[in-house]
Amino acid sequence: MSTSLAWESNHGKDPDVLIIGAGISGICTAINLLRHTPIRNFLLLEKGSQIGGTWNDNQYPGCCCDVWSHLYSLSFEPNPSWSREYPGQEEIHAYLKRVCQKWGLYSFIQFNSVVEDARWDGETLKWCSKVRVTGGKSEEFAKEGYVIKSDYLVSAVGQLNMPYYPDIPGLGEFKGTVMHSARWDWSKRIEGLNVGIIGNGATAAQIVPEVAKTAKTLTVFQRTPNWLVPRDDKKISGMRQALYRYLPPIRRRYRASLMDFRESWYDAAVVEDSDLNNTMRDLCAELMTKQLVDKPELVAKLTPNYPPGCKRIIISDDYYPALNRQNVELNTGTIEKTTETGIVVEGKEIKLDVLILATGFKTVQFMYPIKIYGENGRSLEDIWPSGARAYLGITVESLPNFSMLYGPNTNLGHNSIILMIEAQSRYITEMISQVHHARSNGHTLSITPSNCTVETFNEEIQERLQKSTFASDNCNSWYKNEDGVITNNWCGNVIEYQNRVSAINWKEYEITGSCAETLLKKDKSRLGRVVEESNSALIPIAGVVSMAALGVAAYLVRYGPRRIR
Repeated sequence: MSTSLAWESNHGKDPDVLIIGAGISGICTAINLLRHTPIRNFLLLEKGSQIGGTWNDNQYPGCCCDVWSHLYSLSFEPNPSWSREYPGQEEIHAYLKRVCQKWGLYSFIQFNSVVEDARWDGETLKWCSKVRVTGGKSEEFAKEGYVIKSDYLVSAVGQLNMPYYPDIPGLGEFKGTVMHSARWDWSKRIEGLNVGIIGNGATAAQIVPEVAKTAKTLTVFQRTPNWLVPRDDKKISGMRQALYRYLPPIRRRYRASLMDFRESWYDAAVVEDSDLNNTMRDLCAELMTKQLVDKPELVAKLTPNYPPGCKRIIISDDYYPALNRQNVELNTGTIEKTTETGIVVEGKEIKLDVLILATGFKTVQFMYPIKIYGENGRSLEDIWPSGARAYLGITVESLPNFSMLYGPNTNLGHNSIILMIEAQSRYITEMISQVHHARSNGHTLSITPSNCTVETFNEEIQERLQKSTFASDNCNSWYKNEDGVITNNWCGNVIEYQNRVSAINWKEYEITGSCAETLLKKDKSRLGRVVEESNSALIPIAGVVSMAALGVAAYLVRYGPRRIR
């Protein structure tokens, strides 16, 4: 195996920074390096053949975002031309590609490159990452793979990148078409066929209405019901797009109002048995009853026994109407096995031509399947014996000069994840800058969160999370691991998190190297944050704003357009 073969052949030396993943997190971090540092010797490795991460992987029918388009975009790269309130996959992917082109990121990205393992070298204070080339032109340069050494390693692989396939006996025996939602095959025909879909979460709620239009029959296999609220999606007029383009203050004010609205939903989605959470439950139940007019017997099957927010709340205008169709059946029985011709549920075989797996991702296995080895060869499995954890979801004990984006306990149940990613990227960029500055001046620097820092932080957030809807005993979700530990979600709102990562307290880190004392003398590095909410007193008035938000939702349920009934 040649060392750094592909990278050195083009650049002459190893990168200072290696970023794994070219989705939104990797793109944001790379741009921040260009915006705020002199670092130009960095590399993004992407396992796919295109940028975009989850928005490149997921290309199924009806794929779209459940956050408003003007809030699901980078603050420093607004898009005044979003065509809809909720963007579709193709429009989001096109936006990300435009951003990459504008900032010249393609010259920093190496596609079809899978990082198999990364090891910290305590002598050189560098990360050694083993890369396997999977296809494309890259194979011509490094057919056997190669190793890249970097001063800093960033994981931007996210939480939603490895599809989860259900453990159903006989799944491999099915003779029809099998597709995971994240591996959709558009060459396979669905029209006029008998289709089954396993899952009824956010992804299934987008696929079902589209497939139901053309399938002969569609059977939705439901394990656990979900709460659902109306989307009220609509086109953004050309006049509004022009206003957002030529009068940026109007666009910024609109984005701020969306930020306010989403933050105000925190109590409704996260605080169990709060007045707002109970109001949310009532509105969801009313919407269900209103839209299932032809199949009222489904209401009981679709009503969860857990509070809204315990599992991801579905946002849809057409899921219930799709279930209301005569060619669609909701099956809530226990799946026993798969045969060559269908699925057996409680002794009865349901004949199928196509089986769709809307079963999500391996969300609690952060960094999977990459093998990570930190100080003294300590593996990530040894570091996380009871589940993934990190300080601020960004830095991990025993992993020097390493950071994550969208790491443990940074997912949200109420707002746009991009708001979290941008804050994390600013924090990480400062850490990278310190290491780069030391190296550029002939010094060394190693930064690792102390065990005490990680322990104290995680004790705090887990205690708070136990009081949230995520911790309800009545539901299992991708927010938890098998032991019930909430490894994915943040315990507060976005503003709180942004404030907590607006400065780096160097006393919370174990810092070694020839210029360690210089950094420790700084005490703190103040980064600030992107302030996007329209009212600095948002948190104290959140209850008022939430009631207004729920009032809008109630109006949509009771008097909304006919298409959502």
